[in-house]
Amino acid sequence: MYPEDRVLVGVINRKRDLDRAQYGHWYRVPQGKAQKGIHAEYVAFYLSRAFDELNGGIHYYARRTGLELARRADLLPEEAAHPRADTLYHKLQLAELRRKDPPILNPTRRPVSFIYTTWDRFEQAQVLADLYSQADHFVDRVFHALEGNGVHSQRYFEAECDEDRKGAEIRITCQKGTVIASTAEASGEHVIRLRVDDTASAVQMSVHSILQAIQAHGGPLMVNVPVEG
Repeated sequence: MYPEDRVLVGVINRKRDLDRAQYGHWYRVPQGKAQKGIHAEYVAFYLSRAFDELNGGIHYYARRTGLELARRADLLPEEAAHPRADTLYHKLQLAELRRKDPPILNPTRRPVSFIYTTWDRFEQAQVLADLYSQADHFVDRVFHALEGNGVHSQRYFEAECDEDRKGAEIRITCQKGTVIASTAEASGEHVIRLRVDDTASAVQMSVHSILQAIQAHGGPLMVNVPVEG
């Protein structure tokens, strides 16, 4: 384990899916759902309200040992009649599940889908907010504010970035190109620099700038992304 190792936090909503991770040593992610976190060295699991006293926390994690692509029906033959039976999923192969003790909790009940973080943050975290850097947290707030304005975007956290891309960012595919809002030094016609300042006014100003850029680039181009299930 190295401080810079990448950790993908996914959600488990069904007890039988936790059993698959624990005893079958695998976890599924719809293709395209977690585009930059698939190759994380570790996978951690946030448990939903189906888990009673374990609800609302990250209680388990495992080292990722492999990756393959398969149809949902092949992964879950007993659910072959499912509407997404032919959807492609990434099958993340896992080593033995380990308990995260103490667990990472969610006292503010923030929405959780996938979280990208690093091992040093994951190891020290007590609540979900600890998994994010200041830049990540600011981008997360801007992302949800855009959602509130009816704009669907893709967010990328610092833990996802490779050598060619630094900082946390939001991307919106528009009719005339992709609008990028980034916390890193960047330049270009479609790039907006986000100044990390976790105040409501700073978030509102960033959202306003992004909405103006979206309008200038012909409005958002809607893309359907499969939901997990």
